Amino acid sequence: MSLFKFTALAAAALLTAAPAVAQDRAGWPQSITIGTASQGGTYFVYGNGLAGYIGEALGINASGEVTGGPVQNATLVQLGDHAIGLVTMGPAYEAWTGRSELAPGLEHSDLRALFPMYQTPFQVITMANSGITSVTELAGHRVSVGPAGGTPGTYWPRFLETLGVEANVSNAGAADAAGQLKDGLIDAFAFAAGVPISAFSQLAAEADVRMFGFTEAELATLLAAHPEVAPLNIPAGTYPGHDYDQQSVSMWNYAIANASMSESLAYEIVKLVMENPDRMMEIHRAAEETIMDNVLNNTFMPFHPGAVRYYQEHGIEIPENLRG
Repeated sequence: MSLFKFTALAAAALLTAAPAVAQDRAGWPQSITIGTASQGGTYFVYGNGLAGYIGEALGINASGEVTGGPVQNATLVQLGDHAIGLVTMGPAYEAWTGRSELAPGLEHSDLRALFPMYQTPFQVITMANSGITSVTELAGHRVSVGPAGGTPGTYWPRFLETLGVEANVSNAGAADAAGQLKDGLIDAFAFAAGVPISAFSQLAAEADVRMFGFTEAELATLLAAHPEVAPLNIPAGTYPGHDYDQQSVSMWNYAIANASMSESLAYEIVKLVMENPDRMMEIHRAAEETIMDNVLNNTFMPFHPGAVRYYQEHGIEIPENLRG
């Protein structure tokens, strides 16, 4: 078995009672994969935890798989290679409109939204002795922006260009980039993931680091140039020992499926996630935003019919243009 896959077979084997799901399992696959991102990032933790929970509760062999992140996940779901993908809505919109960097010209018209996950803040970490205290000061430095094709790998170079910052940009998974920073191979790690970012937390526990988002001037420039992001404050105390607010920007993340997924399976997955917030929070703290109040933060991608049925049963009216 690949080191990059966590399966739920063991958890499912330990169940002593039949899964509490609908009797209609027509069209359900025996196994599903969930596209996550690089090891050390929030997608990796969230996606693998979700896979384990689906396997345990719904009796399906589910696994999370390391990928390049949202850009790749959108295409893998569109092509039917993965049953579920975790995506940020900026790259998802580009895929939806045929402007994906991975598959230019291919309109990802079979993508369907399942449920909101959390916001993805953009954040930078450096060693405290680097003297780097802002994004503008990254000019001329070695900066890893996460794996190619992921949300940070796609948008950080755009943000740097918008701010007129010329840096030596490289790509690496979250865990690898964190190691490179600690070893002095890069000067900064600019990433985007649900906070607390596990790789940042690990670095903060092992070394004297500095984290930051954007200055007031940088933020104003970004918001004017990139309507796909929104302002966000990362509050003091998000990371132990770092008791200062960080102004930044964020994008919403959603779990998506292909339109061909069984309606009853999509319904049960959405029900499982939305009705068990405590269990989802055990998977990752970012799941505190995986709640009904955030369903309609998706403004363009149709929801899967199974998701539409669940939300409307619970009083959320899905607009006609968002019904898949």
